[in-house]
Amino acid sequence: MNLADTEIAALVISIKTALLSLLCVLPVGVGIGWLLAKASFRGKSLLNTFVMLPLVLPPVVSGYLLLMLFSKQGPIGAILYTLFGLEIVFTWLAVVLAISVISFPLMVRSIVIAMEGINPRLEGAARTLGAGRFKVFFSVTLPLSYRGVIGGAILAFARSLGEFGATMMIAGNIPGKTQTLPLAIFNYVQTGQEFSAYRLVLISTVIAFGALWVAERRFLKSD
Repeated sequence: MNLADTEIAALVISIKTALLSLLCVLPVGVGIGWLLAKASFRGKSLLNTFVMLPLVLPPVVSGYLLLMLFSKQGPIGAILYTLFGLEIVFTWLAVVLAISVISFPLMVRSIVIAMEGINPRLEGAARTLGAGRFKVFFSVTLPLSYRGVIGGAILAFARSLGEFGATMMIAGNIPGKTQTLPLAIFNYVQTGQEFSAYRLVLISTVIAFGALWVAERRFLKSD
């Protein structure tokens, strides 16, 4: 199956931005997951609701909110442009931002479930031996929840590859620049290039199936 240059570009952009997104959100996801699973504080339910909100919001709505925040006239985008000359909207950075926001809740939910499943007595025993909170986290909590962390990361990566609505709103559909696999498929369908659309649909399906199969079989299955 020989792919056209635009198809290869869409595939490369999708994989690169998904991997970069994963590197950016994984440390944050682990920290937020630990807070939601193990910590007690005022506003915990509010934080959980905020983190999970992109799961229930239409992706187009999430993308529009990001557009308002990160455009050069938006509160965050204006600061970035004034201080660093950095433009987010309609660049590859916008792709990373969009897929990060959409995939983040899946990762966090998997991490929370994994950490909530750890027997508190194990962590309590470590604390009675003099270990501080951070040492308990790195020596007990994280090692015992690694399957959930890796499984969540795989799910987030797979979700990133399939993101469409939010990416379209904030990054546009620019071939070779911001056009990911879903956007390329949409473009091919709109222009009647059905064979190219079929090929990318097949590639997307194979990648998504493989990622889900690995996550379920190796990391998210019950013992």
